[in-house]
Amino acid sequence: MDVINLEPTEDTPKVILDKDRQVFEISGRSLPEDAAEFYQPILDWLDEYENQVNPDTKFMFKLEYFNTASSKLILDILSKLEEIEGASVIWYFHEDDEDMEEAGEEFSDLVDIPFDFKTY
Repeated sequence: MDVINLEPTEDTPKVILDKDRQVFEISGRSLPEDAAEFYQPILDWLDEYENQVNPDTKFMFKLEYFNTASSKLILDILSKLEEIEGASVIWYFHEDDEDMEEAGEEFSDLVDIPFDFKTY
């Protein structure tokens, strides 16, 4: 499987999807001009990954900010993770960022997947 390794920009998050190294991470700021276009390769990668999953998939979100359009696509990612056996989410938030903590809690209520909340 190909590795997705996108460097962050002012408007897009860092994305690493590496099956062999077991790194699944989206971090930074997510307010791309076209969220659907930005996140489509990630969703496609997860579709492919679903056919050859690792025994354990810890998907890490470490977002500082995301816009409304991104939140829909994050939910799409979480919905795909629901279908992956052994998947879980690690939701990082800055210890002073109640909004990001609450966003993670809301996402965890919407999907049936284990969430682990961690501060940094």
